[in-house]
Amino acid sequence: MLHNIFLLFVGLLSLEHVSFAEVPSSQIVKITETREYAERMQNFTRTNFEHLEKVRNRSIRVARSCKDLRDRYDEREDGVYYLTTGNGMLYQTYCDMTTAGGGWTLVASVHENSVYGRCTVGDRWSSQQGNNADLPDGDGNWSNRNTFGTVESATADDFKNPGYYDITAEDMSVWHIPNNFPLEFWNMEAAAVLRYHTENRFLRLYGGNLFQLFKQYPVRYNVGSYGDRGPAIPIVYDHGDKESTRMLYGPNSRNEFEPGFITFRAINNERAAMAICSGVKPTVGYNTEHYCIGGGGYFHPDQCGDFP
Repeated sequence: MLHNIFLLFVGLLSLEHVSFAEVPSSQIVKITETREYAERMQNFTRTNFEHLEKVRNRSIRVARSCKDLRDRYDEREDGVYYLTTGNGMLYQTYCDMTTAGGGWTLVASVHENSVYGRCTVGDRWSSQQGNNADLPDGDGNWSNRNTFGTVESATADDFKNPGYYDITAEDMSVWHIPNNFPLEFWNMEAAAVLRYHTENRFLRLYGGNLFQLFKQYPVRYNVGSYGDRGPAIPIVYDHGDKESTRMLYGPNSRNEFEPGFITFRAINNERAAMAICSGVKPTVGYNTEHYCIGGGGYFHPDQCGDFP
């Protein structure tokens, strides 16, 4: 069984990007046995006051996105930074200043706290109110301004910050990172099973962020049939490839999709909507509950949840 966490980034390459992360739990052992991990952990556990002062001083920067930080202040280091919304709200998030020129802003993570729960507490990206056809939108967090979680715990719980709706973006990046993996090590080469991004500036066609995209393609039970899915966007791999994407999923599912895409608002045969098929595009069969995440408020009784 995979223990998954998706990290969502938005950015500008002259873009803004979004990204997800997921890794099998067995890989955590391999990562933690590497020399790089040991050295980083040793350095992190020491109190480095110079580093603490540097990180704390980032709060004086005025920027709306990680790209702004890169362009205005020449920030080039991956890590936690402070951003400010258009309304003046200050918040912390993670900036990827390396991938494809840098400037990617973490806006959300999708975490499954229990694969045995069926739209129960913790299923913020589907429904925490039970599997209920009378609540077709579920919690509705794909297209509202609710925020939750912290950047430090984004691989241990769901996370959504104001950048999700406040930043105007052009592209999206996805990281598949292990559950509970410490933030300080996210950018290690061995940390992610997959990392990929779009580069065709598709978000310009859908309002500039995921908040606006899901307004156009609501994640709602019975909103349509399997032919009514949202856009499927080609991806460029930063770590992994089409074959490693295909092998993440079960043998039956591999016959139903084409790897090398991010697909939005997929609908399965029971008319349940899922928000994102990360890394793949459904082509036949449409049993999307086996390889897509997030959702509305109602699924088949054996499904329902952030990882249905």
